[in-house]
Amino acid sequence: MSSFKAACIQNCAGSNQAANISKVETLVRRASGAGAELICLPEFYSVLKPNDSDYWEHGWEMERHPALLQAKSLAIELSCWLLLGSIPVKASNRKVYNRSILLDAKGYEVGFYDKLHLFDVAIKDGQQYKESQNVIPGQHATLLTTPWGGLGLTICYDVRFPALYRSLAQAGACFISIPAAFTEKTGSAHWHTLVRSRAIETGSYIFAPGQTGVRPWGRKTYGHSLIVDPWGVVLADGGVDEGYIIAEIYPEKSSVARNMIPSLQNDIPFRVSKD
Repeated sequence: MSSFKAACIQNCAGSNQAANISKVETLVRRASGAGAELICLPEFYSVLKPNDSDYWEHGWEMERHPALLQAKSLAIELSCWLLLGSIPVKASNRKVYNRSILLDAKGYEVGFYDKLHLFDVAIKDGQQYKESQNVIPGQHATLLTTPWGGLGLTICYDVRFPALYRSLAQAGACFISIPAAFTEKTGSAHWHTLVRSRAIETGSYIFAPGQTGVRPWGRKTYGHSLIVDPWGVVLADGGVDEGYIIAEIYPEKSSVARNMIPSLQNDIPFRVSKD
């Protein structure tokens, strides 16, 4: 059974984009040196701002984005595939896209995905987030071809919408990425359960690189980047420190899991009956 190594980077991005990119480059080099052929970065790994409006005010169009330009050079130099978990890309109406981009080992853009489900929530302890105020949602799901099989792209809050993952798996994904900047509060309650559930339900490997740590303005992210196999086994957990995790990936295990429990083929049409 042929295999490859995949890695997830875990960082604590702040408002200094150049410093964030430099630190992530160091971690990518370390992961590549350990043999990773696919390296996945977290959501907004290049910059986290205290005010979401700053992503447009001090932002970039995609092709000029410093994080993308650096990643292309790095992919070429290291001859590895890079998933830019997500970067803020300037859009219209003073908003941005929360965009995940996959680069191949020659630095070419294989494709991208704009986050569909935006994080508009109010948590009991008073934390409130309104991502839709500054981000334009995507319009479609994205499945991309890699040398190892189909890779479905999702981002963070998407993990709470299982139909997206089922659709990606039924369309041919045997790997699904969930780059995240999960809050410490919701992460400690739900992160492991949600990520493992998406793997089990779809019979897919999940690559879930996350941000960690506390910013000067108080924002806490959970960390615990995960690589989970199609049976729901956690192969690697990043804990709370910056760094990387790596695991051996056997693409055929996706087919094995799906043949054992063929739930993707066992859908029964139904409707909800109300009294």
